[in-house]
Amino acid sequence: MRYLLALPFIGLLWLPFYNRELPSLFGFPFFYWYQFAWVPLTALIIWLVYQHDRKKGVE
Repeated sequence: MRYLLALPFIGLLWLPFYNRELPSLFGFPFFYWYQFAWVPLTALIIWLVYQHDRKKGVE
């Protein structure tokens, strides 16, 4: 389950994927809202991994 922690790194380090303006969301270019969307998504991923490890008793 800890492999999920790699998703934010992969999603944000590959700059050519999101280095563009369209599609825009509420007037924000894709470049900005894509990065901002990763903030709560990363928090959710960390919480899921933490809960999973807690159930397994991993320290």
